Amino acid sequence: MLKRLITLITLCFLYLASSAQTIDNAAVLARKQVPILCYHQIRNWRASDKLVDKDYIIPPETFKAHMKMLADSGYHTILPDELYDYLTKGTPLPDKPVMLTFDDTDGDQYEVARPELMKYGFKGVYFIIFNNINKNHHYMTRQQIRQLSEEGNVIACHTLTHANFKKIQGTHWEAEIDVPKKKLEILTGKPVNYFAFPYGVWNSQGLPQLHKRGFLAAFQLSEKRDPNDAIMTIRRVLDCGYWTTATLDYNIKHDFRSRPVKTKPTLVDSSNNSLKTSKK
Repeated sequence: MLKRLITLITLCFLYLASSAQTIDNAAVLARKQVPILCYHQIRNWRASDKLVDKDYIIPPETFKAHMKMLADSGYHTILPDELYDYLTKGTPLPDKPVMLTFDDTDGDQYEVARPELMKYGFKGVYFIIFNNINKNHHYMTRQQIRQLSEEGNVIACHTLTHANFKKIQGTHWEAEIDVPKKKLEILTGKPVNYFAFPYGVWNSQGLPQLHKRGFLAAFQLSEKRDPNDAIMTIRRVLDCGYWTTATLDYNIKHDFRSRPVKTKPTLVDSSNNSLKTSKK
């Protein structure tokens, strides 16, 4: 444990030093967007699932078909450090880059997604709600998260309780972001440098809080990026459960070309799988 903490402290200093550089926001916005796919539950649909639920629930066989399509089409998965270097410094990426991200700590991301990613040599980014760890049999365990990290995947922060980012104030910043960030770093022995907004919801006023806490970048869903802080509002798209491989391929090729108009996202409460619509 002492060796792990020493390694963590050393890495933290290195990352803090690298993050101190000034980011050219115009350059970040000018670079071609990299396709980033977002997943939540990977399970078969139930009779009670509504159409909107299927945005966030992808059946295992559909997920497997989508991963095979990516592999057969020559896509290469990248991780956040590579994306950060590309956006801020123009560091080249492999041909046909794509990022695979998984939100909310769902156990099927380990049981179903992990073996499929390993089959094709893919790596993923797991945005962890810390209070969901070991919550019940539907969520990942500490050991599973540590194993994902040791296998080369990235473990990142998704708040302590899946709190709405726009409503975090005062001491709640420490509770919802500082606490899970530190605990995940202790769990994995690695810095936690990346953040995903619960529900995909964010506001510009809160972005300085992420910079202050040492995050290098943050990920939303499909809203327009903040023109003054693009690195903290990187776009992703949901790989919907009813998409065919052709639909996924089309969206990868077309959805990241332009800057979409800001829309009202659907909010998913991962604690009880209920869905609600933003009042933005």
